[in-house]
Amino acid sequence: MINKKTFGFWLLISLGLVLTAFLVLGQTLSLFNYEGAVRFGMQESITEVGATGVAYGKGFAFSDTIIYLPLLILGLIGITMGKNWGLFSMFGALAISLYWPIVCLFSIYIGKSSMALSPDKYISYPIVLGIVIVYSIFGLWFLYKNQKLILN
Repeated sequence: MINKKTFGFWLLISLGLVLTAFLVLGQTLSLFNYEGAVRFGMQESITEVGATGVAYGKGFAFSDTIIYLPLLILGLIGITMGKNWGLFSMFGALAISLYWPIVCLFSIYIGKSSMALSPDKYISYPIVLGIVIVYSIFGLWFLYKNQKLILN
C-alpha cells in the first residue's frame, strides 16, 4: 500500500507535537507550579501582568489542560490513524489554536500601558503568536482540502 500522507500532513503533525509540548510546559505546568512555568519563560511573572493577569493566565491554563490539550492529542492521534473523530478533534484544536494567539496579541496591544513586559517580549510574542496563527490557518485549510486523503 502506498503511503498517501503528504509533506503538509507531516508538517501539521510535527508542529502539532511541538505545540503539545509547549502546552504541557506552559499551561499544564503553570497549574501546579506557576513560578516554574515563569522560569521556563512560558508564563509572565506577577510583576509583569499583576495578580489579575496571573489569575486569567491560570484560568486559560486550566481550560487548555482539560479541553484544548486533549483535543489536540486526540486530533493528532486520530488523523494519523485516519479516523473521523481525529479529524473533528483536530478541527476543534486548530480553531482554538487560531483563537488564543489573537486574544493574547490584542491583550498585549490594549494593555501595554498597564503591563510591565520586558521589551523583548513585545518583539518575540508577535513573531511566535503569528507563527501559531499561520499554523492554525494552514491546518484548518489543509484538513478541509484533504479530508479524503486523511481518512484513507
